[in-house]
Amino acid sequence: MYGATKRSTVYFESEIHQALRMKAASTHRSLSDLVNEAVRQALMEDREDLAAFKDRAAESTVCHEALLEDLKAHGKL
Repeated sequence: MYGATKRSTVYFESEIHQALRMKAASTHRSLSDLVNEAVRQALMEDREDLAAFKDRAAESTVCHEALLEDLKAHGKL
């Protein structure tokens, strides 16, 4: 586990809780480890998305209608 930990109450749907317990048992990991890993991965994806938005901020935009017309004109629709 990474550094100091904090305690929190999280409510799972019954099926998700059961699946987590089964995965924890089969991988010899704690439920907390699995949840921490999943949250960490989600936050890393958010960070990557924000970096991509920043990198593409200078790109021109195309309205939805213009995009559809372009696709139609090129036989894609």
